[in-house]
Amino acid sequence: MKNKFALLSVSDKIGLVEFARDLVDLGFTIISTGGTKKTLSEAGVPVKQVSEITGFPEILGGRVKTLHPKIHGGILACRDSAEHIKELAEHHINLIDLVAVNLYPFAQTVNKAGVTLEEAIENIDIGGPTMVRAAAKNYRDVVVVVNPDRYGVIIQELKEKGEISYETRFSLAVEAFTHTAEYDAVIRNWLKKKYPESEMFPPTVILPLTRLQKLRYGENPQQEAAFYGETSQVYSGLSSAIQLQGKDLSYNNFNDASAALQLVMEFAEPTAVAIKHANPCGVASAGSISEAFWKAYEADKVSIFGGIVAVNRNIDIETARQMKDIFLEVVLAPVFDEEALTILNEKKNLRLLKINKWEKCGGVEIKSIQGGFLLQEMDVEDINTKDWKCPTLIKPDERTLEDMVFGMKVVKHTKSNAIVLVKDRQTLGVGAGQMNRVGSARIALEQAGEKAKGCVLASDAFFPFRDVIDEAYKVGVTGIVQPGGSLRDEDSIKACDEHGITMMITGRRYFKH
Repeated sequence: MKNKFALLSVSDKIGLVEFARDLVDLGFTIISTGGTKKTLSEAGVPVKQVSEITGFPEILGGRVKTLHPKIHGGILACRDSAEHIKELAEHHINLIDLVAVNLYPFAQTVNKAGVTLEEAIENIDIGGPTMVRAAAKNYRDVVVVVNPDRYGVIIQELKEKGEISYETRFSLAVEAFTHTAEYDAVIRNWLKKKYPESEMFPPTVILPLTRLQKLRYGENPQQEAAFYGETSQVYSGLSSAIQLQGKDLSYNNFNDASAALQLVMEFAEPTAVAIKHANPCGVASAGSISEAFWKAYEADKVSIFGGIVAVNRNIDIETARQMKDIFLEVVLAPVFDEEALTILNEKKNLRLLKINKWEKCGGVEIKSIQGGFLLQEMDVEDINTKDWKCPTLIKPDERTLEDMVFGMKVVKHTKSNAIVLVKDRQTLGVGAGQMNRVGSARIALEQAGEKAKGCVLASDAFFPFRDVIDEAYKVGVTGIVQPGGSLRDEDSIKACDEHGITMMITGRRYFKH
């Protein structure tokens, strides 16, 4: 093989020395800069400094190293162009046949605690993306590699064929442009957050995502799916989860787990949430997590079968014993005690997710629709009773008001039309996703049965008619909480007064579709 040049300048040093040695054995001359050259030299790999090639030293504290015609001319020259080859000869420029570059770790830098704007700016790579883009543009003649996982494929093809196939070159170029596009997007999004007047919904949205996991399939077996995390963020919520046991999560598992996590994070006191098909089927708070879980289970013993459970405290041995005999798909918690793990390990298919970063994830949520995307601000504000008003003759006592707040927290995460019945910080009935509000109410009331007596009914939207209130009165509901805002609010208030029911109007709607 004739002498060829490879330019190596990488932040990620994984596999670098072995890759460079193989290239040297295959007849390549290695060119490098800074830390990459130091690593190779210390490993005994022969390497030329970029300044030896350009005849020009690094300047501006290393900001300018590779931005030179003797580098970019060697990368961008078309080998089948006689004019290009003639110009290279006139200016004593060597062809560069392989470029291995990955960029300064901007995302890792800005995710460190206390990082300053000046530190972030200094970690914006300029020469690296320029070389990557140049090599990717000229992929027919230049091999560009940004991912150390590709080193083995490149060396194998060079050893077996003496060259890199067109298909491999093209796929490497696509990967390279993806790398630089993601890099720029991460920088842009971080800087945007530092600019306080920036729009939440700018004319153009750039969202860099990193695939965290391929999924077995989507909602149904005929659909493919994967789970992604936002590259520029410190992973939180499900992105921060460590799976302690069980088979891989499915698309539906992730969707339900997210619903469970969002709901349980509404509560400060020990709380357990059971989710089925993205809707809560049992929610309860209590003095201990084992009591809270058992109350959530008792709320709907049928629907919890095959469900997802999230708790906001350590899962202890008592809670694990309760869970052991119930068929659950996934359990999420901030911590699993060792004794609890020993018990739950007996259920080999049960997925256990330890959530490392336990916090509400605000920002923007995205929903794909036919032909586009909808973006909206996430509703992560805590339920606050300071603006609530009581228009009825009977005022709620402390226990009733506590259950009203509890009910609205659950309603907020239940598909519309949503009706939730609550007593003593435990859901008794949940009506979700019906085409009319009275339909949801009847489902919730039927589920609660005799337990509905003395409970609170929470609704995600106002009552345009008194029908739900009349239905609630029949089974003994004593408190209602709803947003208000209907032209016929007075009809609902009058119905409550007739039936001796207390009502609170929150002024805040919680539709969820």
